[in-house]
Amino acid sequence: MKKIFLVILFLCFILCGCGKKQPQADALSNIYKRDKIIVGVRADAAPFGYIDKKGNLTGFDIDLARYIANSLLGSEQKVEFVTVTASNRIMKLASGEVDMLVAAMSITDNRRQILNFSIPYYIAGQAIMVNSDSKATGLRDFENKKLIIVFGSTSERNLRSNVPGISVLGFKGYDEAYRALKARQADGMIADDSILLRYTINDKSVRLLKKRYSKEPYAVVFRKEQESERLLQQVNYIMDHLQKTGKLDKMLEKWQITSD
Repeated sequence: MKKIFLVILFLCFILCGCGKKQPQADALSNIYKRDKIIVGVRADAAPFGYIDKKGNLTGFDIDLARYIANSLLGSEQKVEFVTVTASNRIMKLASGEVDMLVAAMSITDNRRQILNFSIPYYIAGQAIMVNSDSKATGLRDFENKKLIIVFGSTSERNLRSNVPGISVLGFKGYDEAYRALKARQADGMIADDSILLRYTINDKSVRLLKKRYSKEPYAVVFRKEQESERLLQQVNYIMDHLQKTGKLDKMLEKWQITSD
């Protein structure tokens, strides 16, 4: 038995490279080699990323990812989309399943510790959506009441710090959270105004309160590692060009997104 164990142990060392970690290839080089960029995007965050009536993945973030692919590889078709949620997008990026995230994701100090961000492409603000007959006018009106959040967003931390007595009800996606508000499972829902706006436009039984409770700069997201640095630099160059030429504003206008 001892000899068998030693043989198995020896084989494990051989297969694992004697326990040494293999160097990771540069992210940009990998993209050029495969001639395709793999991007994590949302499918539940209109107008940034969502499924349209024809069943197609569409939205501002999808357009931006295609523009990046065209700039890097010469064709907007050389992009593969992987749908992510607010709660699993960091995991999918960290695991290497995607090269980057273009997923309505805001920059925060905590996230900067484990992720790298491009130049921001949009400034959102957190807002509260309520049923139209609600008497609430601001966040303080929800003391000892219940607000809906989406897991993985910055909303819960902001709520706890501003209204300690508030009760939080969490959901994985925005559509699920919206339906819960409509079913009156809570007194309101807090999320980025850019995402909530689409519900109020299409459904007059809900409305947004006027005040905004944060500034949420959206950016393209990368793994915080040396292997992603060249890719980040290239995307920042692309983003800078988009802003300076006015193309970014035109893309925002296409999706009826008001830039701060």
